[in-house]
Order: sequence, then C-alpha cells, then structure tokens
Amino acid sequence: MAQPLKAAAPEASTELTPEAKEKVELAKTFTFHLLKGIKQIGMYRHNESRFPEFLSKALEAVQAYSDKFGPLSMKVEQQNLVLFGEPLFTEDTPLPYKFFRDGIRQLIFRPGLLVEELVTFTMIALSEPERGAEDVLAQLWRASMEHVEYVVVEGFSMENASEEEVQVEVDKVVGYLYSRLQTNSDDYLRFARVSAEDLDSKLDGVEQIRGLVVGGRHASDELKAKLQREVMEEENARLFPKLVSAVFQVVEGGVEDATLLEEIFVQLLDMLLIQDDFSTINQIVLKLRALSQRDGGEGLGRLLQSFLHKMGEEQRLMRMGESLKSTRPKNPADVTRYLQALDRDAILPLLNVLETIEVPENRALLCDVLAGYARELPDPFVMRLVSDRPQTVRDMVYILEKSNHPDRLKMFAQVLKSPNLVVKLEVLNIIGRGRTGEARRMMADALNDPISQVRMLAAKLLPEFDRDKAYADLMRVVRDAAFEKKTSDERVAFYTAVGSTGTPGALAMMQQLLAVKPSLLNKKRVLDDKLLAIHGLGGACSIQGYKLLQTVVEDKSQPLEVLTAARKAMYQTRKTLFGDSALPEEA
Repeated sequence: MAQPLKAAAPEASTELTPEAKEKVELAKTFTFHLLKGIKQIGMYRHNESRFPEFLSKALEAVQAYSDKFGPLSMKVEQQNLVLFGEPLFTEDTPLPYKFFRDGIRQLIFRPGLLVEELVTFTMIALSEPERGAEDVLAQLWRASMEHVEYVVVEGFSMENASEEEVQVEVDKVVGYLYSRLQTNSDDYLRFARVSAEDLDSKLDGVEQIRGLVVGGRHASDELKAKLQREVMEEENARLFPKLVSAVFQVVEGGVEDATLLEEIFVQLLDMLLIQDDFSTINQIVLKLRALSQRDGGEGLGRLLQSFLHKMGEEQRLMRMGESLKSTRPKNPADVTRYLQALDRDAILPLLNVLETIEVPENRALLCDVLAGYARELPDPFVMRLVSDRPQTVRDMVYILEKSNHPDRLKMFAQVLKSPNLVVKLEVLNIIGRGRTGEARRMMADALNDPISQVRMLAAKLLPEFDRDKAYADLMRVVRDAAFEKKTSDERVAFYTAVGSTGTPGALAMMQQLLAVKPSLLNKKRVLDDKLLAIHGLGGACSIQGYKLLQTVVEDKSQPLEVLTAARKAMYQTRKTLFGDSALPEEA
C-alpha cells in the first residue's frame, strides 16, 4: 500500500527566482479571472450558453502559462491554491476547501485545455455535495477531462499506533479480502467469496455483539426500495471511483508484480461490466494510455494492451450484448467509446453480438462502430452479404456503405444476385446515392433484372446520374419489342423515368404521341400511348412539361381519359413546382 504523502513545510525565507516569480504572476492572473468567471456564472446561472464567454479570460491566462512553462500544477490547501509557497487567490473563496475536503492535494492543468473542460471543472467546483450533489472527487472522475488532472492523498490513522503499524494491519485485511476474490474456476466474471465467520476469525480484537435480538416494525417496500437506490448510488458515485483511484495510486507508486496488477485490472473490468458502468471503464483506458505515453515504459504499455484485449474477449462482449439485446443503454456514447477502443480481434465477436440485438437503436450503434473496421478489413462483412437472414444482409450493406470502402460497389453486386427482393431494393437505393461511373453501370444493368420491381426502381434512379445517357438507355428498353408485354405499372414507370430526364428528345416524343390521331384498328393502342405520354410529362415536372399538359387539357378533341389524366398531372406538377400557391400567369 502506498505511503500517505506528507506536506512539506513551506520555506518562508526562500527567495523566488525570476522564473518562479513569473510563473506565480501568470498563475495569479489565471485564478483572478477564474474567480471572476465563477462570480459571473453565479449571477447568470440560468444562461448556460454564456458560461464559455465568462471563462474565456481564464482560459487565455492558463494557455499563456502553458505555452511558456507547460502544465500548471497548483497545491491545494484548505483556504487557497499555492504555487512555490505563494497563495494565488487574493480574496477569500470556498473553492479550494471543496477539493481539499475530498483529499485532493494538487490540481494540474495541462497544455491544450479546452473551454468545455474549463466549464465542466468550474461547474464541479460550484456544486454543493452537502445539498445532494455527488462529491467533487466522484464528479471529476466521471467528467474524464483529458487536460485536467488531480492528485488524491488518502491515509489511515489509529490512536497510539504509528503509520507503519497501521499500514501493516490494513495490509493484512486487504490481503485477506483480495485472496478471497481469487478463484481457480474458468469463469471470467469473478465474485467475492467472503463469509462473516471467516472475516471474524481474521479480525481479532474487534468487539462484537452476539445473540442480540432486535425487535420493531418490519421495513416497508418503499423503505427497502429507497435503501436499495441509496446503496446503488453510493456504489456508483463513490465506491467505484475511489476504488479505481486507489488502484491507480498503486500503479503510479510502482508495482514489480505485473501479473498481479493485470489480475487486479481484469477483476475490476468484470465488476464494472456487471454494473454496465462503461464510463468508468473508458476512464481507466484513458488513464492507462496517458500514463503509458507520459512515462514511455513498456510495462504500462503491456498493461494497456492486456486490458484492451480482455475488453474485446468474446465472453465479455456477449455479456455486453445481453444488456443491449432488449434495453437501450443510459449513456450510448459510453458504449460507443468502449467499442471503439477495441482492436481487430473483436470484429467477429461483435458480429455475433449484432445477431442477438433486437433494439434498432442499439443495432445502429453497433453498426456505426463496425463501419470503422470495415474500411481496412472488409472480408468478414462481405462474407455475410450472402446470409440467409435479410436483417444481416441489411446490416452488412449499411456497414460497408458507411465505411466508404472504395470497392464497396463490387461487394454490393453480390447482393443484387440475391433472390430476396427487399434486400435488392435497399442495395439499389444505396447504389443510387453514389455518382460514380461504376454505380451508373450497375444501375443500367439492373434495367434487365429478372424482377420487375427492381427494373422499375433502376429506371427511376438512372436519370440522377447522367440524363442524356439515361435517356438513351431507357429508350433502348422502351423501343424493344418485349416492352409491350410488360405490365402496365412497369411501362408507366419507364415512361415517367424517360420524362424525368427532361431532355428535348423525351419531350418531343411525348408531344408526338399526344398528337397521333386514332383509327378503328389502333384506337386502344393510341389511347394507351397517350396515357403513357401524360405520365412522361408529369415525370418531367418542369414548366415546359406543364405547358404541354395545359395544351392537352385545352384540346377538346382528346379522349376523356387523356383529359382527366392531363388535369391530374398538371395539378401535381404545379404543386411540386410552386407548392399550394397559384401558378404564375407567365407559366
């Protein structure tokens, strides 16, 4: 156990060097503006949008210090913050005592401090634990500010016993409890196996009351629920942060047994996973990464890699999947950060977890994370494109599209060969969002797909690439002899697509069809062609198309069916172009 730190007596007679004096002056400037900003926030507590403005001067001051001297490290005393023995606050403020009360003895602001972090730090300093807020230490731990650090000093004392004797006794208790946490089973999630009788035998000299009968009223369900909530809040807000803080004090103090340290972190990870406390796990990863980068030691680097590997093992990811299966997490961002910290070995377990999740929001969260892996390692996702489960294929298509992999269109070509209509339509819509030549070629090929719904969707999307080329491709299908045998819905879809190209050839063709005079032998076919032409002009959705429709409506020689269809197309065109307002006269 790390020895409690003792504050060294200040050397009152020591003269500060010029550099130290400059550091003190810059630090005083920072604390002056920080205190001023705190007062302004207190006056305008309701206007949170202005908090960064109130603290801008303080941020500039600490940045000026960091640019010249690096991290600003201040000692925390009961009444003031101190640097080189000099108090930094020039007036009384309760701010230092709030940190001192929770054991914080040093505050460190590192270069790169963000205004959001300074605002968060200030709000923590303004909180009031005595009125129900979390203690300052727990809030700092949960905030996980990258550029704000703190040093916590904790110790034990006992009357008529030296610090060394107290440490030996405490080490005995802690060693016994830790030994009971160990197990020889293959379980990854371990539980404490401590009985009251075993603990009693280890703690000699503790006075106990035995055989006492307590009478009174039974606890109500409301009281039980209240106590359970309080225990849970105490566990999450105080116990875990303090436990993790104590573990890192041991790490920073130096531990020769790396295996023992890894075992402690694994048990800590399992305990936090049981509680679904992903926030604390992320903070552990952040702290380990910062320590390994700062010290440059291989030991901490190996500890970090071991911890990340344990986070990505299948048993733990399946445990996470159980909580995500049917319930949305309280903090989805914490789950995302946890998953993003994993390495490639976690891809296959995560894909297995994805198969079990039922909540759409949780599936989307996991797919977004997997998209980050798919760009560099697409094979596991491509293999699942031929799955028999439509939902799996949809997820893989979404992941590959979001990954922006350069060869994703070639991968989607496999899905277009699938017999599943819904999946093919979804993939075709995704391909339609691209604007590459390869995407246009795949869309043109889909005009000859065996399924009519796919051909209709391809015809609708094709003009979005190149209108002139789309007109040529569509007319090739329309002029084919087999086109007459297609269903009426498909013929309407193709003529609408031809009209949507807006090319002069398309409008001329529609106008020509509308001008044909029927005879006794071709009356039915001419009527069908005119109705198709009306759909084509409606698909154009332009002023020129509107004028042609208006001409048809005014031509009383046209069949009633054509006039009715033309009026309907005029209304839809006007509504699309001008909303519900009247059409301008010049139109």
